[in-house]
Amino acid sequence: MTSSHDSRAAKAEKIGQHIARFPRQWRAVLDSKLAPLGLTQTRWVTLYCLAKGGEGAVQRELAAIIGVEAPSLVRTLDQLAEQGLIERRQCGDDRRSKRVYLTANATPLIKKMETIVRTTRMELLQGLDDEDIDTLINLIDKLDQNCAQLLDHKR
Repeated sequence: MTSSHDSRAAKAEKIGQHIARFPRQWRAVLDSKLAPLGLTQTRWVTLYCLAKGGEGAVQRELAAIIGVEAPSLVRTLDQLAEQGLIERRQCGDDRRSKRVYLTANATPLIKKMETIVRTTRMELLQGLDDEDIDTLINLIDKLDQNCAQLLDHKR
């Protein structure tokens, strides 16, 4: 039984390595495809998050969505504002909080980004048929559920 357990542990380690490497590779591919638009990773990730439902978010909420610390996001937002792609608006009565909105200038750029991302996603899935893709989605969902359960047990 130890042999089976060791084999499963080795496979789990390999899966962990692949799961850790894949997001870095995916972002590196997107970085190279989006670079001609003049976007760094932090800029395109920020714009993409705003476009996909984060618009009007308070800066600290946007930082959490993106997965960075709020102070780190400030510089990126400053750069995007200088490019005329976003604007910050005061948050009600709280002068310290700002909500982030896309400007009309961002719309054509985001459309180009979305086209590139969609095309790249299809390139990534080359060689996988619909059944493979469905299986992959189901497996990732199971891993996601397992992570959520493990995090819930910590609380």
